[in-house]
Amino acid sequence: MSVHALFKDEERPGRQTAVRRGATLSSQIVGATREALFERRLKPGDFLGGEKDIAARFGVSRIVARDALRTLEALGIVEIKVGKGGGARITQGNPRLFAEALAVQLDLAGAEAQEVMDAQRAVECVTAELAAEKATAADLRNLKRWLAYGAEMIRDADAYTRSCQNFHLAIAEASHNRVLVVQLISLQHVAWPLRNRTLTAAVASHIQKVHAELVDLIEARDATAARRLMDEHVKMIRARRVAERGDRTRARKPASCC
Repeated sequence: MSVHALFKDEERPGRQTAVRRGATLSSQIVGATREALFERRLKPGDFLGGEKDIAARFGVSRIVARDALRTLEALGIVEIKVGKGGGARITQGNPRLFAEALAVQLDLAGAEAQEVMDAQRAVECVTAELAAEKATAADLRNLKRWLAYGAEMIRDADAYTRSCQNFHLAIAEASHNRVLVVQLISLQHVAWPLRNRTLTAAVASHIQKVHAELVDLIEARDATAARRLMDEHVKMIRARRVAERGDRTRARKPASCC
């Protein structure tokens, strides 16, 4: 697909596409490209051309076209090849690359522990339900592997914290919903502590039992019970984090974790 396929049929017959006043010229080119993606007029792998093509299509300078392409590249919308035969092409897409970027923005915006945990509760309840419906044999093996690793690391607070993070992510992956997986990764970047100084043996033992029951429910295909147990589990975590850190504490370094 050429750069002309960015636009609807009535806009294509060799004419330059006029840019609207207000926003910068380059931002309008970026907006038009995003719109074409959302409307399925562009798809991964489509070739947009180089600076010269973009400049001619929009009736702008090559400097403006270059700025638009750099922005599209920074947003992960295009990949740019330089040299002979080079130009911009729509990327295949990798949402996980932007999970950390979203987490940074949540942190900079001052997302509080309560907000983050409310979002995590919503995401994890749905992933547990979907995992019970869709988990494959490989997914179940992965869950049991992280469960066993957690049991081995239960006396090492830092290692156990990491094992719990991976266990929850494994449940999300077993849901086979990439949107929910990326959302959980972003929330984990914000909320999951690198070190858990308040984790006790009793709390870790309780968590391990809940995780084992979650695996059993997912394997039994009991979606309703899996969702209910995950809801209770995350509500407990939420209550502890909010109580320990306070509603106005940034969620990047909570004191406790599951």
